[in-house]
Amino acid sequence: MYLCTRIDNVVLMTKSETYQQLLPQIQSLVADEPDMIARMANVAAVLHDAFGFWWTGFYRVEHDPANGEQEGTLVLGPFQGPIACTRIPYGRGVCGTAWQQAQTLVVPNVHQFKGHIACSSASNSEIVVPLIHEGKVIAVLDIDSTDFAAFDDTDRHYLEQIAATFDL
Repeated sequence: MYLCTRIDNVVLMTKSETYQQLLPQIQSLVADEPDMIARMANVAAVLHDAFGFWWTGFYRVEHDPANGEQEGTLVLGPFQGPIACTRIPYGRGVCGTAWQQAQTLVVPNVHQFKGHIACSSASNSEIVVPLIHEGKVIAVLDIDSTDFAAFDDTDRHYLEQIAATFDL
């Protein structure tokens, strides 16, 4: 279970303190950058580096009416960590369900989540936070851990604040 983290391998902080330190940095990274992919890449890198998560990244909502898609598909975006699933259907797995419900999902044990998509057998817990723009989910922030129950309300609180920085 996560109790503290190291920043620059020197200062020990609680999870909440780490998020509080990262928020201004993340806000400045996204504030003046108009390109969504660039914003996602930097946010994934900052979170992954600060917390050492197993996998940290984004899936973007892509609509292809030519293929008869009404809802669309989540398509892999910028990430840090091992290879990942490339496309996730609407309502499938933790990411697709968070997208469908337009709400954050904290899953202490992904192996007990009905319909879980196992992109990596090393992942044991997950948090998925939707990025919402003009009332619609445009992407999800997905973070996986090899630890069970690695994510809690502290993560939910701060990651939702981070997700809100994308709605410029």
